[in-house]
Parts: sequence; structure tokens; C-alpha cells
Amino acid sequence: MKKKKRHITKCILLLLLAVILYEAVGACLPFAVQKPVSDSYKKKVNVSAFRGTGDGKERAGIIETNKGALDTRLAMFQEAKKSIVISTFDIREGKSTDDTFSALLYAADRGVKVQVLVDGLYGMLHMNGKTVFQAAGSHPNLEIRFYNEPNFLKPWTINGRLHDKYVAVDGSLLLMGGRNMFDYFIGDDSRSSIGYDREVLLYSQNNGSKEGAIPQALSYFHKLWDSSDCKTVFNGSPSKKEVKAEIKYLSSRYEKIKNQLPKKTDWTKQTVPVKKAVFVTNPTHIGNKEPYVWYTMQQLMLTAKKDVTIQTPYAVFSKDMYQGIKELTLKVPNVEMLVNSTAVGDNFIASSDYTKNRSKVLETGPKVYEFFGDHSCHGKSIAIDNDLSVIGSYNFDMRSTYLDTETMLVLEGKELNRELRGHMSHLKSQSLKVNSDGTYVPKHGVEKKELPPSKKLIFKVSSVFIQLFRYLA
Repeated sequence: MKKKKRHITKCILLLLLAVILYEAVGACLPFAVQKPVSDSYKKKVNVSAFRGTGDGKERAGIIETNKGALDTRLAMFQEAKKSIVISTFDIREGKSTDDTFSALLYAADRGVKVQVLVDGLYGMLHMNGKTVFQAAGSHPNLEIRFYNEPNFLKPWTINGRLHDKYVAVDGSLLLMGGRNMFDYFIGDDSRSSIGYDREVLLYSQNNGSKEGAIPQALSYFHKLWDSSDCKTVFNGSPSKKEVKAEIKYLSSRYEKIKNQLPKKTDWTKQTVPVKKAVFVTNPTHIGNKEPYVWYTMQQLMLTAKKDVTIQTPYAVFSKDMYQGIKELTLKVPNVEMLVNSTAVGDNFIASSDYTKNRSKVLETGPKVYEFFGDHSCHGKSIAIDNDLSVIGSYNFDMRSTYLDTETMLVLEGKELNRELRGHMSHLKSQSLKVNSDGTYVPKHGVEKKELPPSKKLIFKVSSVFIQLFRYLA
């Protein structure tokens, strides 16, 4: 009998090991070899097409604070007459989420069509079973869909994620950047735990035109929305007791909010003219992707005559990315990169890889500044010379380059570029320049934060282990 029990236990353990191995290999192996960009895509990238020939009818402004991010969303929703589309990587319960969905339900009540697209993995983790999302999805004018809800029988579906972050209203307003939609990124700036981020607001006066970045963004959104990788969730009955109670709560919450909102926002006062705005994306399928955004950003940066400044939370480079940054620094006189120090970074895998490969990043040649502010910095932006600004969801890491959907907005305009560089300079003032040997250039008023010994040891170990699957970072 004991021998039989041992045999059964052994079989169960072997089966469990086989399942774990299947999941691990199936999730990682399909992405282990990175695709080069195809010649057909290279031919499509015409860098001159990112610049305008005259004064456009689009205006843009940067949203730098978390409070401003929430206030801008609420003002956009307040004015919506026909449609609201939202695409985001992650939404979670919280105060800002209650404010957001109370405003969305109010818009839906007055006949606005509201569509919310969320990454399937993070939707499963943070939205399933939450009454605020059940209440929202029960409204006939408000639909929530998940992109690529993972199927663990097909583990390769775990890694193809929707990383886009934008909001569009009535075809005339587009808010786009790196912010996820929960309290850490939007709402009260005075809390002890927040993430710094950045968005750009694009306001178009091309009413009804099919030209420009906003029609491009909406076309992209609907392509994803209608794809077989997306499915509707939270479309239950509004008559359930807990859902009815949530709807009532959200309605009363918005009654308080709307009295604090302007009846009409003058978007021209919040923006400056831009000559042109172009929407850039990665492929939309869930598999291993050609690096469309990376290649386009690289080609745009190579047009610089004097200066390129890159702000990225993480620097996890592939072989092609190392080569691309090196090519950039050989051509452009001044290339700077602003990245989180491992002491303030909030991405364990990316910080582990940076611990191991920091010297390789430095060898590519940019002036590297590590951020030592009081919170992690999550913004993703590029300033090219004095007239091109790029803001969106794309990190300079391998996940953003080869795995995830990503969106970036390229804008031509000197005023906007000055505004972006001003925000970058503020963050740079809280950063330390890294010498080629890895030491720091001292700066008055900026303290180098040290990792605790325990975390330093963890990074030392994890930085080696992470090399096996760094392409997922």
C-alpha cells in the first residue's frame, strides 16, 4: 500500500512538473528570438512625412501632474457628445477610478457611446469581481472589452500584452501617454505613493476630417476593438442588488464632482499650435512583433542635427537597440538619456537587467542621467532638436519593442518642444550624471540614494538569473 501511495505521489509530482514546464516554455520560447523590422515596413517610414508644410489645425499641451491627468479626463468626459474611447494597460479600484467611472456613466446616460479596452491579463487580475466595473459594464451605452485574456492551455498568450494608454473624445480630443488608470498614476499628487508620468493632450479643429493623428488613433482603436483577440466583459444585469447600489453610489458621486468642473473648457488655452501630429504603433497581434515603434523612433532621432533627449523608465536593450543607440550617438552631437536609478525604479525585472547591463548601456555613448527623485518616474518621451516631441507608452526595453502593443504621438512644434524640454530639465535637476566608469558626477542638492544591503544582494543574484528571459522585460 505504501509503495502504491509513493507511486501515485511520484506521478502527481511528475505531472505537476510537466505542467509547470509546459507553461514556462510555452510562455517564453515563442519570444526568445526577436524579429528584425521588415524591408516592407522600412519603406513605409518616411521621416519627412512627420513634418508639416504649414500651420495645422491641431494644438497640443503636456499634462505633467497626476491631478491634472484626472481633471483633464473628467473635463473631456463632461463635454463628450457622441463618443468616448479609452485604451489602457491597467485599471484598478480606487478614488480616481470611482471618479472616472461615475463620469463615464453620466456620459452614457446622456447617450454618449463609451468603449473601454483593457489588457486581458491585468483586467483579470484587477477588474474581475469588482462591482464598479460590473456597474459600468451593465449600462447599454458603456462596453468594456479585454484584449487577449490569457488562455493557460495556450501559455504563449500570457506575454502578448496591450500596453497602449490613451483617451479620445468626439474625434477632437486625444489624451495619450504613459499613465495607467488608477490612483498611483492619476488623482491626488500629495499622496506618499505615486508615480510621476506624462501625457500629451491633442486638440483638433479639423472637424469631420479623416486626416490627422486623432482619426489615425480611432482607426487603430477600432481595429483592435473589433479583432478576435478582444471580448466583451461585465455585461450583466443592472438589476442585481450590489450593481444597483454601485450605480446609485457612482451617480451621487458625480453630482458632487460635476459642480467642481467647468461647464465648458477652453482647450485652446491649455494647448499651443503644432504643425503636425502623427500616430505611431506596433503591430496589433499577440505574437512576437516586428519592432515598428523602435525603428520609427530610431529613424526620427537620426534626423537630429544637434540634440536628442530620451526619457525612459527602463533601459533594457536588444542587440539591435544597442547598435541603434550607438549609431545615434555617433551621428548626433548631443544625445542624453534620463532613466530611473535602481534605487527609485519600480520595475524589478528591468532594474535587475539594468544592474547587469548598465555598463553596456553606457558604452553606446549617450550622456546617461539617473533619476533620484522622491518617486519613480514612468514617463516616456523623446525631444528631437528644438521642434519634434514624442510622447506615448513605449519604453526603451525589449518588451515594448518586440512583445506589446505600443502607441507614440510624434508632434512638430517649437513651443511644445520647449514645454517638453522644460519638464525633462526639471527631472534632470533631480538626477545624477553617470560617468563612463559607472560613478556619478556629484551635484549640489541631489543625494545618491543607496539600495539597502538586502535589495542590493537580491539584484546581484536576480540580475544574473534574469538574463535567461530578459527579452520579457
